[in-house]
Amino acid sequence: MKKTKLISALLLSLTLAACAGGGMYSAAPAKMSDGVLTGANGMTLYVFDKDTAGSGKSMCNGPCATNWPPLMAMDGDTASGDYSIVMRDDAKKQWAFKGKPLYYWSKDQKPGDKTGDGFNNVWHIAKP
Repeated sequence: MKKTKLISALLLSLTLAACAGGGMYSAAPAKMSDGVLTGANGMTLYVFDKDTAGSGKSMCNGPCATNWPPLMAMDGDTASGDYSIVMRDDAKKQWAFKGKPLYYWSKDQKPGDKTGDGFNNVWHIAKP
């Protein structure tokens, strides 16, 4: 009987933990570090001048997205505050800040790198 209660309690705990985590963001998908937005991995996030704030769309697809990987949103994620979710051409979801889709730069090597800032005069560090 003790074993059954223990297993039941363990299963209940795991179920509650799964529901709480469930892939949904309860906090912002990005954080601020040294005045710039960074992903959960600490890497700098960028915005693209060709994206129109509030359009709900990313203009960086295909080869562009290989160099500038989007900050992806999962199916269960929900928008909140300054963060929204845009649909990409490949039908995947991407996080946006104040309506502007967020991207990483493939050439940044470590957290704190900002080598994509000013690239082609159309890529800029995402700032709060």
